[in-house]
Amino acid sequence: MAPIQLKHSAASAEARVMVRDAMRTAALASSPNLLPPPPMTPDQIATSQVCFGGDTNASVAVQPRVLCCEEIDGKKWSYVVGVEERRMSRRCSSLKAVPLQSPVAPIDEIFAFIRSYVVPEGFPNSVTPSYVPYMTWRALKHFFGGAMGVFTTRTLLTSVGASKNSATSGAVAINWILKDGAGRVGKMLYSRQGKKFDYDLKQLRFAGDLLMELGAGLELATSAVPHLFLPLACMANVAKNVGAVTSTSTRTPIYKAYAKGENIGDVTAKGECVANIADLLGTGLSILVSKSNPSLVVSFAFLSCGYLFSSYQEVKSVVLHTMNRARFAVAVNSFLKTGNVPSLKEGNAKENIFHFPWSKQTSIILGSRFGEAFQDPSTYLSIEPLFEKERYIVTYNPSKGNIYALLKDKAKADDILKAAFHAHVLLHFLQSSNAKQSSRYLTHPFQSSLNSSPSNHSQSSLNHSLSNHLLPAAVDIEAQVVESCNAVSSFYEDFKREAEAEGWIMSESLINPGRARLCSIDKHGSA
Repeated sequence: MAPIQLKHSAASAEARVMVRDAMRTAALASSPNLLPPPPMTPDQIATSQVCFGGDTNASVAVQPRVLCCEEIDGKKWSYVVGVEERRMSRRCSSLKAVPLQSPVAPIDEIFAFIRSYVVPEGFPNSVTPSYVPYMTWRALKHFFGGAMGVFTTRTLLTSVGASKNSATSGAVAINWILKDGAGRVGKMLYSRQGKKFDYDLKQLRFAGDLLMELGAGLELATSAVPHLFLPLACMANVAKNVGAVTSTSTRTPIYKAYAKGENIGDVTAKGECVANIADLLGTGLSILVSKSNPSLVVSFAFLSCGYLFSSYQEVKSVVLHTMNRARFAVAVNSFLKTGNVPSLKEGNAKENIFHFPWSKQTSIILGSRFGEAFQDPSTYLSIEPLFEKERYIVTYNPSKGNIYALLKDKAKADDILKAAFHAHVLLHFLQSSNAKQSSRYLTHPFQSSLNSSPSNHSQSSLNHSLSNHLLPAAVDIEAQVVESCNAVSSFYEDFKREAEAEGWIMSESLINPGRARLCSIDKHGSA
């Protein structure tokens, strides 16, 4: 039987539309959450589109959101989801840092720059109240001493026959004083290293000795080019003064490591006495040898090698009970591979002396800024709930190949230590994952043919680079972070107990994180 064809008149169609609208209105009234949002202005739509996947047409309008706030030395920034233009009119979400304070006046910037050189970090809370009057009188004493040095230097040069002519002797004295003045400026600029003298004293101590030998070499070079005496002497004095301030700044922590009880002053005095005796013996022997006119180059090379070798063995023999970044890395890596924390002597012996504090060749950035660790909001939103109960966040940035540990504003010493431990655990998991990928690549069916090919040298170079476990560019970050969180919750307390059993002082770690801190934000998105 053929279906019945119904006739639809204009009146019946209009009635059906009215019924449908009435039912929709009743449904929306009973469920307020289904009401459509108010219309957005074109500016709001342009600044709130976030793309999903690779579809250039699949985008939704979302309200701008503040992800987090960050504070560095009293200055705050908020990170919001911005819009980044791509090709083919594609818009993708990106992070944008918005300062929460007005621009600083240039005069304030100048004063802040000066403060970074003349007062300790954290001043005035990092020193006792008597520090200011002590340094005031000390500065005044050195002012008068520097003024007196001009007259004494001129008199000494005249006494040894520089010239009795007042103009000539004055010019020689001024050149000599400029040389010394350049050294003092270099010493002042290098003093900005600040807490690094406490954290990485072995590395800085050895770097200072390298600069001392560089300065000695420049001083000897003045005999070959006497017309360049002043610039060479100035550079030599800068290098030697920087070495001197390094030696002075690291001397007390080293002696403190050997003192038992309240005898730090006695240990320091006797140590300096031994150094002076050895210096006098070396000076006397050098005077005797110099009478036979030995080769200047050979003598300098021999003495410099002996000096640097002795300096290296000196800093390697220092056994410190606290953990800086280098010794902490040795301890954590040993614990992850063997389940044991190295002893004090073993951990100090394995510390890398040539990894200087200013080196940027590191895989772990502790206390980094939010914008360095995250390049898109999705990564942060996916791992942030994992660290809700912690005072830090650890992530991996594939584009930079680094592990980043971000600290929250309430992070204490133990939180910083745990964040560093977590970062090393994540690094260990990533390296293990990359090693598995490398092994699968090297066991390719065509491996034997490659080994027998003329490009065997190139293949061996590839094997060497893969064995260095470069961090992978493509990795499931969230899965690796989840795995590392489980490992840290299970093994961190065990690591601390074993380290303390070996004699390490965990309560006074010298990890030296960055100054950036994540601030908590309220429901309105303000810090």
